[in-house]
Amino acid sequence: MKNFYQKGITIIELLIVIVVIGIMALIVLPQFSYIKENQVLKNGVSDILSSIDKARGQTLSSLNSSEYGVHFESDKVIIFKGTVFSAIAPDNENIDLTSPATISAITLGGGGSDIYFNRLSGSPSVTGTVTLSTTNYSKIITISATGVGSSN
Repeated sequence: MKNFYQKGITIIELLIVIVVIGIMALIVLPQFSYIKENQVLKNGVSDILSSIDKARGQTLSSLNSSEYGVHFESDKVIIFKGTVFSAIAPDNENIDLTSPATISAITLGGGGSDIYFNRLSGSPSVTGTVTLSTTNYSKIITISATGVGSSN
């Protein structure tokens, strides 16, 4: 008489498990890339807002008796000393944005890509928006007349 309860698994059972795991991976893995991209965007927004706050704070505290400003480029933000940005100034502070986040639009009054803050009031030289984008997401950072940055 044959033993109906043989130990082990068959090839059919093994293939079914592999197919189920493959289907689950195809569903779950793309979601991780969206989560990562969204987190990169949030970190970029935080870096830009922190740079604006830092430049405004340094200006209000009259650090080195100077104004400070922020220069926006597609892949980084630069905190600079004074009212005019110079790319070769030794005291510039570069804040690189993590890829795939890039600054896709700069809409500041006067059409430039720089903003600096008034020493007495902390008010910005211009107001406007900066748009930070990734492949699937974007956030708009608004710089108000008080010099405070906020995001949508």
